Amino acid sequence: MEETYLLNHHGVKKKILHGGVGPMPHFPPGTKLAFHFQTLKDNFERTVIDDSRKFKRPMEIFVGKMFKMEVWEVLLTSMRVNEVAEFWCDAIHTGLYPIVSKGMRLIAEGKDPLEGQKHVCGMGNMFNYNFSGHPDLEELMKEPQPLIFIMELISVGDPFSYKRESWMMEKDEKLQAVPSLHLQGNALVKQGRFREAAKKYQEAVVLLRTVQSREMPGDEDYINLDRLITPLVLNYCQCMLELEEYYEVLEHTTELLEKHKDNVKAYYKRAKAHAAVWNENEARKDFLMVANLDVTLAPLVRSELRQLTERMREKYWEEKSTQGSLVLVLRAIVCTLIFVPAELFIKIN
Repeated sequence: MEETYLLNHHGVKKKILHGGVGPMPHFPPGTKLAFHFQTLKDNFERTVIDDSRKFKRPMEIFVGKMFKMEVWEVLLTSMRVNEVAEFWCDAIHTGLYPIVSKGMRLIAEGKDPLEGQKHVCGMGNMFNYNFSGHPDLEELMKEPQPLIFIMELISVGDPFSYKRESWMMEKDEKLQAVPSLHLQGNALVKQGRFREAAKKYQEAVVLLRTVQSREMPGDEDYINLDRLITPLVLNYCQCMLELEEYYEVLEHTTELLEKHKDNVKAYYKRAKAHAAVWNENEARKDFLMVANLDVTLAPLVRSELRQLTERMREKYWEEKSTQGSLVLVLRAIVCTLIFVPAELFIKIN
């Protein structure tokens, strides 16, 4: 089947090369589209610039998620599943293609897609890309021109049929996901599955910090989000204590205490971590801070300090014993060398 017509979009023409199957899909925000594409120059030779089949896997984009080649969303949402169509796009739609193309090529090579991009705000990035090794893309960047895209729509995913990555979620979705992750983490802790629980708490923290990054520090929303983050970080640290990842605990509790200098639980968990790695002075200081902040915990602190003292005493005598054994061995070696019988010394030499 061949049919040429204009889409309801300025500067775009479409030709169906192979009809799709089924009814026209719905494309609500977040819908995942998997497709293959070829990019060709609009010249007599129809020079091929890119072919996704060489990348060994289909491309994927998500509807409404600000993909740099916005026109591709227009093209793909005009198609049925398994349809193959050719689109001619004017230069007004193809200006960012060299950047997109270079990123895809780098990903296919297992490299960072941002390689060669300087950190410049706004449109400045367009003029600070390094296209060395890609003369075809450098030409397109210098002289934007119409391009031809041959698209094959492979699948249209249900937005609710797969786990959505955090970057795909709207603010409300992220906030709604946090209580569920918190409860899942708690349930895993009760089962003794601390590594899995820690991942749930960590995922919830990432969602909240992503939302918080868009708020003004000191504002009410920012402070409220911080109040949600703190218990999740503490739960994560408790999992790390159980897993004996003590330096992970020290890092996160210290970061937490820089913001919340009166957080008793953070001091307690940090004290436990210090004690576990033999930082006696730091552990004592944190345990005493716990008792000062909450007098009801004084009996617990006394117990912890007794245990710490006992462990440090055991460590001292263990090291003393080891050092003593080493001294005896060295003395024996020296004595042996000094008092070797003369006849044996002669035989040896």
